[in-house]
Amino acid sequence: MLDTLLPILIFSALALAVIGAVRRVRLWRQGRPSRVPILQGLAAMPRRYLVDLHHVVARDKVMSNTHVATAGGFVAAAVLMILVHGLGLANPVLGGLLLLASSAMFVGSLFVARRRRNPPARLSKGPWMRLPKSLMAFALSVFLITLPTVGILPEGTGSWLLAVALAAVLAWGLGEMFFGMTWGGPMKHAFAGALHLAFHRRPERFSSKQGGGRSTGLKALDLDDPKAPLGVETPSDFTWNQLLGFDACVQCGRCEAACPAFAAGQPLNPKKLIQDMVVGMTGGSDARYAGSPYPGKPIGEHVGEPHGPIVARRGTALVDAETLWSCTTCRACVEECPMMIEHVDAIVDMRRFLTLEHGDTPGKGAEVLDNLIATDNPGGFDPGSRMHWAADLNLPLMRDVGQAEVLLWLGDGVFDMRNQRTLRALVKVLRAASVDFAVLGVEERDSGDVARRLGDEATFQSLARRNITTLAQYRFQRIVTCDPHSFHVLKNEYGVLGGDYAVSHHSTYIAELYESGRLHFAPWKGGRVTYHDPCYLGRYNGEFEAPRNVLKALGIEVAEMARSGFRSRCCGGGGGAPITDIPGKRRIPDMRMNDVSETGAELVAVGCPQCTAMLEGVVDASAEVRDIAELVADALVPESESRRDGVRQVQPTAEARIAVKEVAS
Repeated sequence: MLDTLLPILIFSALALAVIGAVRRVRLWRQGRPSRVPILQGLAAMPRRYLVDLHHVVARDKVMSNTHVATAGGFVAAAVLMILVHGLGLANPVLGGLLLLASSAMFVGSLFVARRRRNPPARLSKGPWMRLPKSLMAFALSVFLITLPTVGILPEGTGSWLLAVALAAVLAWGLGEMFFGMTWGGPMKHAFAGALHLAFHRRPERFSSKQGGGRSTGLKALDLDDPKAPLGVETPSDFTWNQLLGFDACVQCGRCEAACPAFAAGQPLNPKKLIQDMVVGMTGGSDARYAGSPYPGKPIGEHVGEPHGPIVARRGTALVDAETLWSCTTCRACVEECPMMIEHVDAIVDMRRFLTLEHGDTPGKGAEVLDNLIATDNPGGFDPGSRMHWAADLNLPLMRDVGQAEVLLWLGDGVFDMRNQRTLRALVKVLRAASVDFAVLGVEERDSGDVARRLGDEATFQSLARRNITTLAQYRFQRIVTCDPHSFHVLKNEYGVLGGDYAVSHHSTYIAELYESGRLHFAPWKGGRVTYHDPCYLGRYNGEFEAPRNVLKALGIEVAEMARSGFRSRCCGGGGGAPITDIPGKRRIPDMRMNDVSETGAELVAVGCPQCTAMLEGVVDASAEVRDIAELVADALVPESESRRDGVRQVQPTAEARIAVKEVAS
């Protein structure tokens, strides 16, 4: 009887899955066109799944092994089941392999069930709670049905009632695994996720023979094309592969657990935001969402459809505007996402529409953008006063010297008295190392970072093009800056507009100067020190070691915070968050200073003017905040004194000497 039922069940499930796949693809294709290499992407998908995706999943070893057993067992079991029971190619070898595959899947499903017994708050519940049972039903029924093919049980063992029962259990499993994979349900992430990896909007994120790399710069809008939308107003304004990426969400909540705005009680949950985009793509309300809501926002009150507004100026829509403006663009959500979804891209795309089409930028956003247009700086200061802080430093200007080894990018910290101390310290360090450097002075304009994160792409591109025109007049080997936001924009977002530069953060450059023997430090005599990783230096650009190497060179043993490195907690200063100022239950910098307190540190070293401002703004802070440049400047000793007093110094290698000579020449 099973010989008759099984092929019917298997091929019926496959047919329904194919119909569902066509329907799903049509939902994705509601989005705008996006050119992707189809065949190349499909060919790269297995490696991206096995290497890149599992690199993130493997941060949780138990769940990584669980995923390998469950997903790997299912894929193998599904293929072998079609061959053995669907096409009738039964033999002991294929049957034995099918038993092994279904056994591995069953073991994995036991761990999934254990995980779901008392799930963490970040995991979505609802339909996901039935998934372990469905996995076990599929694996166990396939295992039992396959036993006769390897001779463990004789053919025809059992009654017709047992055969019907096994077929029913298999139908349950097939329904979840095949039908649910394309029509909707927990397994939807498997089908959408595989294609998302193949057709990812940022293929450069993945490993390759060329080495792969980070891709964190925002995509530019084509402002010269009158038909190009200015940002995203409706779900169908996203590109089709962005909609595909949203559909791939596994609702694991890793992004939720990492999000500083969610932890602060602001109305943002990146997992909920992605699910809202799926609701908008398919049409309906968020009433069936079974995870954590936006803080302070009840579930069931938001609705949307593919061509309807995501954010309504009046009435009900998918998302409230304050949800989008709560984001600090720290990329903690993107870094933690095992499906490699680009949350920040989506948020900025939606902000662009609000800013460019309606001018709806909350808080002091409109004032800051007006200042950038009128004065080239967000504070509205007189552009001619940009160099007043350095009146006594006699800084060389590019317009006078024409060329230099290093162009020192000052950033808009020149208008802030606190950051002026950092800049003066950095100048002292560069002069101690005899670096040939110069500054643009009043020719320098804001890098455009704030404008772009607030969604004003037009102002960003205007500032960027004017800076690029200015930089083209001079010759220099690299740009050095103490501002990670300017560093990121100059390094990763000017290129598409014609500005390709070698850019270094000041901590990276100081580390190089020390290693080449051009700087000498007195031993550290202070107290316990911790280091705060700036988001735009660490997660955005992968620079975690250079700042720590500088601190180590100073004789400081860093007391690491629980959230450090790529999991560092944001200070709350990015993405224009201090400007839009969306209220929550607590402040993000207060939470970060609590992290500092837990280390017992008396001083927190930073490498970003935004981080300095946010952390120094904490009331009753437990630690002093100082930039790395300030610590280095305080520890400098002349080379002659370092030799006389026995201060530790590094003798440069032959390679370092050659590199220094090449730079100097």
